[in-house]
Amino acid sequence: MIMSGRPWRRRAAYSGRWEAARLSPVVLTLLIAGMAFSTPREIAFSRLLPAAPALAAAMWPVLPTVLLGAVCLLLMILLSFFHTDLGTPYTSAAIIAVTLAAAYGSHIRLQREETLFQVRLVADAAQKVLLRPLPHRIENVEIESLYLAAQEQARIGGDFYEAIGTPYGVRLLIGDVRGKGLTAVGAAAAVIGSFREAAYDEPDLLGVVRRLETTVTRHSAAFPVHDQPEHFATAILAEIPPGGGLVRLLNCGHPPPLIAHPGGVRVLEPTIASPPLNLAALIGARYCVDTFTLAPGEQLLLYTDGVSETRDHSGRFFPLPEWMRRQEPEDPRALLDQLHGDLLRHGGGRLDDDIAALALRPTTARDRGVLGAGG
Repeated sequence: MIMSGRPWRRRAAYSGRWEAARLSPVVLTLLIAGMAFSTPREIAFSRLLPAAPALAAAMWPVLPTVLLGAVCLLLMILLSFFHTDLGTPYTSAAIIAVTLAAAYGSHIRLQREETLFQVRLVADAAQKVLLRPLPHRIENVEIESLYLAAQEQARIGGDFYEAIGTPYGVRLLIGDVRGKGLTAVGAAAAVIGSFREAAYDEPDLLGVVRRLETTVTRHSAAFPVHDQPEHFATAILAEIPPGGGLVRLLNCGHPPPLIAHPGGVRVLEPTIASPPLNLAALIGARYCVDTFTLAPGEQLLLYTDGVSETRDHSGRFFPLPEWMRRQEPEDPRALLDQLHGDLLRHGGGRLDDDIAALALRPTTARDRGVLGAGG
């Protein structure tokens, strides 16, 4: 999963909690043994000893689980010398039975963890193909990306983006496939693959979007879903020509981009709404390319609806334009890092939908010279 910000802090905290949890079977064993030795025989805390190997099966390998069961059995035998009539044979039999069952459960768990690990390796490889790392700079444009999965263990989803330097300028794509799971991932892969070819071949964005429309239509026909009209994707195609100074946008039913400048924020609404991909045959293939100024130092933010539709505990959407106005002029990486943190705070640490965003900033020759000297 591609992340911005500082995910290593969350991983370190999670790792620390997990290491502490792994000691819980030992702590439970010592606690039960201590209570059994220090309380009257009638209370019989020793009968709880089978719980320790049962707990160990959830987090330990087979051999340590068996060894802990053996320790519990020895503790039970030792207790029988201090307290008679504890029902030692019955508790010992319970410890042996639970330990054997726990060892088998630990073996099954390890097999499933290995299978899950292999699946994640495949998912990581698929993600590197689908959402390959973008260069930090293409020609005279700084570019940074952000991807957040709604589920912490997820790797890939229906949100997608790409940025390519072409003879016609820097061309970008961001979009969101309707739906979840492998169906959405397959459609997203088809769109990105088509864009990577069409961006080099087609002289204008109209030619690119028609290629994408054909690709999604063919993919949808080859891999039909139960509700065919639901199988579509919203997207934005953007082009910054070699001379810079402007950006061309073709918005196919996607949330409008934002441009942050010293005087405020501009919302780049399309003049005429273009149809989402795979819906042109249904509502008409009328595409509109809008041109906006984009001066050096201004920042353009492209995003999926997971950003603007992140809700807080009261159901309020994330106020993206207002948030953008409050940001100081920063580089694209800092902007996305701040967006990442504020989205998580607004959503209470939880996301209801996948999130993808691209932030880019044109630079002047002087800026490139300063950056090159600093590097």
